[in-house]
Amino acid sequence: METRRIGILGSGDVGQALGRGFARHGWDVKLGTRRPDELRTSMDEGDGVSVGTFAEATTHGDVVVLAVRGDAAEAVVEMVGAANFAEKLVLDATNPLDFSSGDVHLSFGGTDSLGERIQAKLPDASVVKCFNTVSNIQMIDPEFEAGTPPMFICGNDDEAKARTEEILVELGWPGAMDVGDITAARYLEALVPLWVRVGSNLRTWKHAFTAVQ
Repeated sequence: METRRIGILGSGDVGQALGRGFARHGWDVKLGTRRPDELRTSMDEGDGVSVGTFAEATTHGDVVVLAVRGDAAEAVVEMVGAANFAEKLVLDATNPLDFSSGDVHLSFGGTDSLGERIQAKLPDASVVKCFNTVSNIQMIDPEFEAGTPPMFICGNDDEAKARTEEILVELGWPGAMDVGDITAARYLEALVPLWVRVGSNLRTWKHAFTAVQ
């Protein structure tokens, strides 16, 4: 593998699930958070996972995962600074979700996406939308009754997407389904409110979408 060091920005359920999963596969993981001292008191560091600031996590790895809440993603990127992301593969697991009405919907979309906004803020990094269409419990070593589908991804850099697929295979996915450049994040993000509705009807959060022919 080219690198075994990864920074994960976000210490909620998604960030911690990804951190444990990458560490289980032998990666040296640093979780980034606004308040690292508070996180250290609530979780045990070790087994390949350490805690730091967002900037420390970003500089830790050649690969960075953006796993904060969608409404915080742009602010976190600005806080760290674009220069710290330069030449890195950035896996964007975020979604611009709004729960204020009691029902989940996108805070924006159709002609824009959070993936595009992140890439625009990081012109010297390669952003690949990834992980955003599945539950955090299925992101690493997924198990589906009907078989594991490929992970939907999109991004502008073909080499970055190929590297992303290598990582996904290492993490237990059969591969990736590349749906296009970063503008396709509009459609991957738009899948998520539907994913939530389907999960509510099925009473499960272990489901995923795929394409059949």
